[in-house]
Amino acid sequence: MSSADGTWKTTMNTPMGKQEGTLTLKTEGDSLTGKLAGPQGEIDVADGKVDGDKLSWKANLTSPMPMTLEFDATVAGDEISGNVKLGAFGNATFSGTRA
Repeated sequence: MSSADGTWKTTMNTPMGKQEGTLTLKTEGDSLTGKLAGPQGEIDVADGKVDGDKLSWKANLTSPMPMTLEFDATVAGDEISGNVKLGAFGNATFSGTRA
């Protein structure tokens, strides 16, 4: 089991303010799957990759507008943190702790 596996309570610091969410991740070899749940509902993790303690994945939003979020994260023990590319809206940081 990878250190990334499990459920994470996350906060994304976006230009529209803080977005709280729940991230559920599962690794298999160097691939990553899971779900991101938040105020807009649940989104599947897409194109997930694992490289040691580094993770990357995409999430395709449909609401409030179609947009692909691109995540790069690092797991350290019971903490996860990283950056999110918000399509045309720039970048955001996010962090979380194991639930």
